[in-house]
Amino acid sequence: MKQVKPQTVLLLMLGGVGLLVAAGVAAKAIEQRRQLVRQAAGTYYCPMHPTYTSDRPGDCPICSMKLVKREVEPMRAAVADGGEHASKQFKTICYLHNCPKLHQGAPCPMTVLAKPGESVTCPICGTHVAEAAAPSTERRILYWTDPMIPGYKSDTPGTSPMGMELVPVYAEDAAPASAVAPDGYAPVLLSPQRQQLIGVTAATAQRRQMTKTIRTVGRIAYDPELYQAQEEYLQALRSAQRARQLGNAQIAAQNERLVESGRIRLRLLGLSDALIEEMAAWDGPDRALLFADPGRHAWLYATIYEYELPLVAAGQTVRVDIPSLPGRTLEGVIRAIDPVLDAQTRSARIRATLADADGALKPEMFVNASIVVPLGEVLAVPEEAVFSTGTQQIVFVDKGQGMFEPRDVVVGARADGYAEIRGGIDADERVVTSGNFLIDSESRLKAALQGAGSGGHQHGP
Repeated sequence: MKQVKPQTVLLLMLGGVGLLVAAGVAAKAIEQRRQLVRQAAGTYYCPMHPTYTSDRPGDCPICSMKLVKREVEPMRAAVADGGEHASKQFKTICYLHNCPKLHQGAPCPMTVLAKPGESVTCPICGTHVAEAAAPSTERRILYWTDPMIPGYKSDTPGTSPMGMELVPVYAEDAAPASAVAPDGYAPVLLSPQRQQLIGVTAATAQRRQMTKTIRTVGRIAYDPELYQAQEEYLQALRSAQRARQLGNAQIAAQNERLVESGRIRLRLLGLSDALIEEMAAWDGPDRALLFADPGRHAWLYATIYEYELPLVAAGQTVRVDIPSLPGRTLEGVIRAIDPVLDAQTRSARIRATLADADGALKPEMFVNASIVVPLGEVLAVPEEAVFSTGTQQIVFVDKGQGMFEPRDVVVGARADGYAEIRGGIDADERVVTSGNFLIDSESRLKAALQGAGSGGHQHGP
């Protein structure tokens, strides 16, 4: 039997010890990575302030937003494939917004801070691996800021009053000078998590054919006063004609004054000049103002409010439904609109003629009237996209990558669930249709904080 040398035994023993040590180190590394996953599984963070974490659900003490549980699937994947960069990936704090890089074809809503040469993973989406590079000396730095303190600016790098390291803002990253928000508003950046929490939806501003239906109530006219005024006007008109035929200038002049007086009275009672001229050929006043005669027409009186008057004109068609005659629908033509508004109701009366072949329409009968007004092709957005402040009409434009920009718009007619936009946005821009109340609050708060922080140029320590 060959004798083993002591040196060989020593080497074998040292090799065995080395293997045991290496196995222990590997096991310890695996256990550390597993511990990292277990810790992350119970970690909650604020989407707006990811520096704040908690081991239990609750509210963020900074913005009072609900904490979100951190997803651990990317971490498990890192452990499964050996976790080569696990210790580097998850030690980095992500608290900046407006990440310019892409992952899986979509913009990451967060910016990951990393030292040059360090590979990190966004703790929000867990999938974006960024390889940090040294800052380019070719980019011009405008100022240094702390993203957690709106409006804070410094001429030099350093730390903020909150103890956080200042971040440079480059000239090419600054907002264009043309992007001016309405007074009291500021652009808002929301992560996908926050958008989902507040239920943000958007729609595209498009040109569309719009029609507005004006609905009102009316009655079949019973108007003895207008009947008497027509009678007096027609008599004065005939008297003036006879006086002119007889050559009596003085009586003709008196009758002409009576004609003009009667004409003014008819105008105040609601007849148009065209309708008064038409009356000159009548044999007598319109009996439809007093009685319902089969085979004749009936007069409809309906109320139109002041803000609707620009859309209504003589000659338009009016559709009438009669509650006392179910299933009976008539159409008529608007003949005149009152020249004077009612001071109490801020409305004017329209007069329309309706064909009444069988005399079913009785004086003072109530009806429902509707007027369909074509508005043509206009730029429109869903009505719920317009946020009224009392002095402004605001929409929030989705600029992509989580950025929402407030715009002051000029609103025209509203119809069929849409609002006409006459200025402020362009076609094909996307506007927020749901969740804009909370975005409005966020925008106002951000503008107020920026205003408070811009009282003077601040400098770092």
